[in-house]
Amino acid sequence: MLISKDEQILNLLGLAMRAGKLVLGSDSTLTAIRGNKVQMAFFPSDGGQSQSKKFADKSSFYNVTLIQDYTKRQLTDAIGVNRSVFAIADRGFSRKIKQLISEKERN
Repeated sequence: MLISKDEQILNLLGLAMRAGKLVLGSDSTLTAIRGNKVQMAFFPSDGGQSQSKKFADKSSFYNVTLIQDYTKRQLTDAIGVNRSVFAIADRGFSRKIKQLISEKERN
């Protein structure tokens, strides 16, 4: 059985969490973005509008990929912690997720 690109991405987030490669929470994530410590951040599609804008602006200014394709529920379930805002502090995980997203957009 083939699993969807979304499921693969969410599974990778779980792996990154277990590997200790995630920066969790709004403040820590913003600090990591400002410090150029992360390449990719996640913000829930059903998150607040002002927070969403803040993350979009910071991400674009610091050239960080911001993913807003998943709900709070999906993100929380994927990493097993009640956090829906986080960033990936690992180039390997970021690269693989970017690859899956571009494959998903092509199909």
